[in-house]
Amino acid sequence: MNQSTPLLDRKNQTEDRRCRIAILSPRERDAQAPQDTRFAKVYEALTARGMHAEPALYHDDLCAEVRSQIMCVDGVLVWFNPDEGGRDRAMLDTMLREVAASGVFVSAHPDVILKLGTKEVLYLPARLAAGAARVLKQYRGSSGEGVWKVELVPGENRVRARHAKRGSGEEEMHLNEFLALCEPYFSGDGRIIDQAYQPRLPEGMVRCYLVHGEVAGFGHQAINALCPAPPGAPRDAFPPTTKRLYHPPSMPEFQSLKFQLEQQWVPAMQKLLEIDDAGLPVLWDCDFLLGPRNGAGQDTYVLCEINVSSVSPFPDSALAPIAEAALARANATKRR
Repeated sequence: MNQSTPLLDRKNQTEDRRCRIAILSPRERDAQAPQDTRFAKVYEALTARGMHAEPALYHDDLCAEVRSQIMCVDGVLVWFNPDEGGRDRAMLDTMLREVAASGVFVSAHPDVILKLGTKEVLYLPARLAAGAARVLKQYRGSSGEGVWKVELVPGENRVRARHAKRGSGEEEMHLNEFLALCEPYFSGDGRIIDQAYQPRLPEGMVRCYLVHGEVAGFGHQAINALCPAPPGAPRDAFPPTTKRLYHPPSMPEFQSLKFQLEQQWVPAMQKLLEIDDAGLPVLWDCDFLLGPRNGAGQDTYVLCEINVSSVSPFPDSALAPIAEAALARANATKRR
């Protein structure tokens, strides 16, 4: 049985007309009391703004039951990875589309996830022949699974490949052998994105957390899963991991990036993908790596990826904006 709080039919909810928000997440991971889950502060922030917040613990086997629950709320905030527990989101996304079509706001909407996460297949051998290392990422994944740094061994039809999955090291193999490793990434609607490897990767990645179109905080972390082995260490040595440090949106070092993201890049993306302000996720993030410095010696930034399916953890500075955005969306739902 789902441990979520049962709800009355929306038409009969006359005693309590506070905005009702469901937090949908995996049952296997979050089947505890709300105050004991990773979303404890989210529940507190929503409650502080006068909303009723409750868990909606999802599993494909409970799809119909969870659907009945969230059809009776004003909004659903979704935290569910694209490959959660070895399953994809096909059944969940179909159900969320039905719920959204009924008038309940769903964030992030599955169609918006598809727009923001669209990736193109590019041709690897010709790129490698140019001599530059590439980074390949599977279309859907998390925790470094299916993310590879690949470079050609000079004069040979072999590559050096380093998997970003924790505990992996650098391997050398024939190009065809590596391509065979990538075959599972193309199952179903799978595909791979090809990016240029950024030499300044050891200097870290900046994660910008956004609520709708505004930056609500930053995370800064050394991304070392694809970095070369430390000097003197075996080639297959795996660099030590580091913690992500969180900062408020006022962090001085990132104000140029914040301005460009809010004023230029996000509006341009919205126009290109036809996503209005209300359609932007309540919480999402953009990861940036440091690119070459410009002529004035200033940093440039290269988009690494966009995360929208299940952004967690995130800085405390995002809690109040999340609650405000959820309240605004829920109130708009109630006025329909």
